[in-house]
Amino acid sequence: MAGKLLQELKQTKPFDSLEVEAYLNIIKTADFLQQSASVVLKARNLSETQYNVLRILRGAGEAGLKCSEVGERMVTRDPDITRLLDRLEKQQLIERHRSQTDRRVVTTRITAAGLRLLEDLDAPLRRASLAIFGKLEPGQLQALIESLEAIRS
Repeated sequence: MAGKLLQELKQTKPFDSLEVEAYLNIIKTADFLQQSASVVLKARNLSETQYNVLRILRGAGEAGLKCSEVGERMVTRDPDITRLLDRLEKQQLIERHRSQTDRRVVTTRITAAGLRLLEDLDAPLRRASLAIFGKLEPGQLQALIESLEAIRS
């Protein structure tokens, strides 16, 4: 398997270190995974960050979340959560309500239309994940998860 990334990148010079090779492999794999998900999401006019927000709000339930809480839970950071929420609200996938007791607090909730959209996406995204990660044995998957979590810790 050594050298596969070199071939993919059409690079003739070896990597400076295993760490650099690992880093570039993760970046290349993340791009591959994003492209796979994008195919499913673009068919529904949804970006990955928009999907992420809807997924977060579905998990929050009826209580919803403040804008800052949505931002904290994002898988990938988005510097302009407010504008992202504006676009989802315009599509009627989320709704926002200002607190009567503290006008500075705005709670965001997923709408029924947003929930239906996520339900429609669940199976195709699950199939896409299975097509990619189904190549690995359960032990390999667990080792991958643990390795990635160790890197982030």
